[in-house]
Amino acid sequence: MTFAIVIPARYQSQRFPGKPLAPLRGADGTVKPLVQRSWEAACAIPGAAGVWVATDDARIADAVEGFGGQVVMTSPDCRNGTERCADALARLGPVADMVVNLQGDAPLTPAFVISGLVEALSADGEAIMATPALRCSESTYAHLVADQAAGRVGGTTVVANARGHALYFSKRVIPHMPPGHPAAHESVFLHLGVYAYRPEGLAAYMALPPSALEELEGLEQLRFLEAERPIRVVPFDPIGWDCIELNNPEDAPAIEAVLKARGIV
Repeated sequence: MTFAIVIPARYQSQRFPGKPLAPLRGADGTVKPLVQRSWEAACAIPGAAGVWVATDDARIADAVEGFGGQVVMTSPDCRNGTERCADALARLGPVADMVVNLQGDAPLTPAFVISGLVEALSADGEAIMATPALRCSESTYAHLVADQAAGRVGGTTVVANARGHALYFSKRVIPHMPPGHPAAHESVFLHLGVYAYRPEGLAAYMALPPSALEELEGLEQLRFLEAERPIRVVPFDPIGWDCIELNNPEDAPAIEAVLKARGIV
């Protein structure tokens, strides 16, 4: 199935206003805004029918056009990235068989994850959406636990059933691991901010009202779970770097360290 990539980007973030324009330094010292690093990561994914940044903010649109990216302007009433992707698709028309929502704060997402999502959703007729989960490395798990202890949101974790469908997503570290567990990280999966939908899945999402858990957790995918619509969780083993998302200003140094270690300029 063909797929297009949409990167939703909003300026007004409660935890990090102006986040898409936050500067990140690469391996050679080059500074680029987060939205550009997310765009470049998306463009490195083979097979995409197109890549667009979806925003309602002129400052973000100007930045994207400045580095040669494609922008689709969306409604300011979009409440989350999935609604923004649905709005973008309505404006763009039938650009592909599937839409991949690559969150604008996840520039470290590996390219093979996107291929895995497209394949998994194509093969799962029950699922309305597919999303990836990385088994935590020791360092990723330590990062999540430290953020939780400090009262910060460091990432989202997910638990799934035996069929690979999501049971729950949370900004807390789930499942709870007893203190001192020798391999706690192996039982925790970090949810990456990437979603693959069929166009009809996006339409179904827009037809549902925001759910209580979605609003409490601030996690858009919970709208599908509360409506009992299956979400396929595609598991991946730890990769060679920590897929840290830029959720807080304090996350920038850790992301820059990965960019440097991987030689990304």
